[in-house]
Amino acid sequence: MHSGPLRVIELAGSPTELGRGHGEACGPMIRRYVEERLERATDQRWSGGGAVTREFILELADSTLAAHEAYSPGLHEEMVAMAEAAGITPGEAVVVGGFTDLVDLIRVRAGEAATEDNCTAVLDPANGVLAQTWDMHASAGEYVYVFRMSPDRGPASIVFTTAGCLGQIGMNEAGIAIGINNLTSWGKVGVTWPFVVREVLGRTDFDAAVDAVVSADVAGGHNFLVLGSDGRGVNVEAMPGHKEITTVTDSPFVHTNHCLAPGAVAEEAPRLQEAVESSDIRLKLATELARDLEALFAEPDISRHASNPEETATCGAVIMEPERRSMRAVWGVPGSVPWETLTL
Repeated sequence: MHSGPLRVIELAGSPTELGRGHGEACGPMIRRYVEERLERATDQRWSGGGAVTREFILELADSTLAAHEAYSPGLHEEMVAMAEAAGITPGEAVVVGGFTDLVDLIRVRAGEAATEDNCTAVLDPANGVLAQTWDMHASAGEYVYVFRMSPDRGPASIVFTTAGCLGQIGMNEAGIAIGINNLTSWGKVGVTWPFVVREVLGRTDFDAAVDAVVSADVAGGHNFLVLGSDGRGVNVEAMPGHKEITTVTDSPFVHTNHCLAPGAVAEEAPRLQEAVESSDIRLKLATELARDLEALFAEPDISRHASNPEETATCGAVIMEPERRSMRAVWGVPGSVPWETLTL
């Protein structure tokens, strides 16, 4: 429903300058997206069984701020500066960026299964590729951006994200790439997933990048896929109480939106039947087509169209080759608009 040429924003400087630049460039979009996220978070289809108010959501978001600052003071500084420039609160910045983790935290208080959105990812170290769709309620596609980030400390990076979110998917000049899939969990007060993505992109050593995932005290369930320029690949199913680490070597590793490792499976919250079926179908398709990305992204169950803003749609996709410092990306459904190449 939303697509077109990539909207690329250049950000540079200190954490405060990065955040201020983000907030000033995307302020109206960020404020609109915050309101949409809050509306969805109070909708029973997302929040589960209990009555959830806007005030309750913001109290939960505020309760995570100390965990974010403890995990990464620099990113916390950037987020606060972004929020101030955009005219929102730091808690609202957590809502707009870490929405799906916040849904996991709401689930603990409200109970019952809630709506979850989906992505499909392929980690193929042997061919130096990390590729994925980013799927969300179709209206979220309006807010897709790409940031070219040049911090005054740490490596430059290309970040595929949305307005108000510090980072969703990306690759840095040290040749480290990271992708994600949402998982369903019983959340806790902790760090939301965009902070983990950006902390990985701030590292120049592959082992340190993986440690940024493993050491994060996460608020909700997420799967993180990390690929280095030397062909090393690691998948981490990160749940609030447990992490499962899988080293990926020769064969492509495929992940959708359910846990694969037994220890992580034990922590999954109940999922809607249609979400279970979609994740299983996409896992099977991606496994079959992992070495043929053109065919993979042509599959309608992988690259998904929506007929209304509430339906799940593919809002964008990326193919990253960290050895070449190359990212191909698309805003919208692959095939509907051409891929564009960005390099570091």
